[in-house]
Amino acid sequence: MSKKVMLIITGGAVFMVALFVVSVLIARVLLGTTESSLADKQGVGLVEVKGMIIDSRETVRQLRYFLKKDTIKAVVLRVDSPGGVVAPSQEISDEVRKFAAKKKIIVSMGSLAASGGYYISAPATLIYANPGTITASIGVILKLSNIEALMDKIGIKSYTLKTGKFKDSGSPLRKFSEDDRAMLQAVIDNTHEQFVRAVASGRKLPVEEIRKIADGRILSGEQAKELKLVDRLGTLQDAIEQAGKLAGISGEPEVIQAPKKKLDYLDLLVDGMEEKFSGTLRSATGGMRLMYEAE
Repeated sequence: MSKKVMLIITGGAVFMVALFVVSVLIARVLLGTTESSLADKQGVGLVEVKGMIIDSRETVRQLRYFLKKDTIKAVVLRVDSPGGVVAPSQEISDEVRKFAAKKKIIVSMGSLAASGGYYISAPATLIYANPGTITASIGVILKLSNIEALMDKIGIKSYTLKTGKFKDSGSPLRKFSEDDRAMLQAVIDNTHEQFVRAVASGRKLPVEEIRKIADGRILSGEQAKELKLVDRLGTLQDAIEQAGKLAGISGEPEVIQAPKKKLDYLDLLVDGMEEKFSGTLRSATGGMRLMYEAE
């Protein structure tokens, strides 16, 4: 191989390495502020929950980050969500409750903070909503489908081996029996009662008062305030300013966001494969998941 070819190959390799390093540096800048640049700033933390609540880990991570920061005396939790899966909603709610026991946490509701979105808001120090925010929807939903008739039409037969009569309850491949209905309804009723108790505890209201409106109904922010489900009507900026006052900050507080979690490309690959597997598994089991979700 000639020296000229070797030089071209070496130069190309060096260029590719340099391009990779520059790309990583740019990505870090675009992904957010670094930990060191935030360490000494005093202000109000901001944590955002947007869209369906499927996983609690990132929200919990950010709340714990601000809880450890002595310079952050209060946090605004911006909620714009129709709710989501029960367990992650409960995990975030529990973290909000723990945070509120040590520092001030102010919820600012966006256009939608319903069902699981309200569940995670209930334990906060104060809740702000816009007059037209859609909120409440205190309830549980489980959606099932049945494709047995369709499979009969196309000539496909399915067989299930199981260890008990309830093991395949909710399967789309067989009829939904009265025993199935009674068993699943009991689970839903219990989970709904957990929701009612959590709201009553977070809002410091009698359980019976919450139970009267815990029928899945949605409320406007204005209606929710009348029923004591929110404290004040106001915008995100109002919530930030109130958080600053509660933190003892004079003037307009600086809004600080937690540093982004460092990307691990191997983790992204594994997470992507896990999500695909989970999606396939949910499809095979009829997608049975209890939801705190506004329809």
